[in-house]
Amino acid sequence: MRLWNKNVEKIFFNKSRDFASHEQLFYKTDEGRYVAYWPKGYNGAKSTLQARNSLIGNYTEKWVKDLLDYILNDEGMHVVQQAQIPAIGITQKSPADIVIATQNKKVLMPDEVKLIFEVKMSLVWNWEYDVETSQIREIGDYRTHQGRPSFTRSDSILKAIGKCIDIRVSSFKASKIPLIVLGNAPLSNGFCKKADYLKTSGIIQGFWSLNPFPLNHGNTRKRSAKKGFIRFNNIDELNMSLDKIFNQELNFFSGMQNPQKLGQIIEMANREKTYEEKGLKFINLLKRS
Repeated sequence: MRLWNKNVEKIFFNKSRDFASHEQLFYKTDEGRYVAYWPKGYNGAKSTLQARNSLIGNYTEKWVKDLLDYILNDEGMHVVQQAQIPAIGITQKSPADIVIATQNKKVLMPDEVKLIFEVKMSLVWNWEYDVETSQIREIGDYRTHQGRPSFTRSDSILKAIGKCIDIRVSSFKASKIPLIVLGNAPLSNGFCKKADYLKTSGIIQGFWSLNPFPLNHGNTRKRSAKKGFIRFNNIDELNMSLDKIFNQELNFFSGMQNPQKLGQIIEMANREKTYEEKGLKFINLLKRS
């Protein structure tokens, strides 16, 4: 199995045509062309495709699940789509897109969850549908159309950040669960700085792009300065990053204390014998302060 590429998008259209018309999948230009996105420079009449958004959302989540199932291949790990973790505010109304857990069930306890993924993926390339031949062909990468796919959409990024922060502040039970936002397009310069800050502060463990070559010609950013954003070139790179996450015992902690109170907490934590005990004591004291 490969990471995201043009063929994955073509398969989406071919599968979707079994239960959706081409009018629901493509925009129709004034010239009568059916396209996935309005081309750059197009100034004609425009419409909105509401049905396609839910279709691509379901497709990308299922694609991520299949990819992770292929990578993990571990009886002790399960990939759950649309999971609920009520104890940390993830309910049926707003489920987690993809969760890696130790139990294969939809409703999970926090200690059963190893990793939460928020999926923000979409169509990256532009496509044209030929009504006469029923053929679909790629007509350009995201630089050639007016759409803003995946990580290039600021509203999509802000929504993902908001959901992750909501999970982080919901309960101390969420403090050990890594949060990753998955996309398939590059992150802008401004958001790379935010991604680095969110990673170093422990709120979100990364924005990961699963599309090695989003451009037909040229290249895109591989990673941000502090690796808040990473673009994976192959499955091995993704697998190594997943292993790194699983092998770390992460703890999120936050607080706002005056220097005197913080000094008291540090002094009390320092009475423990080992570095691990000191760290855990510090976190527990900070939580109770």
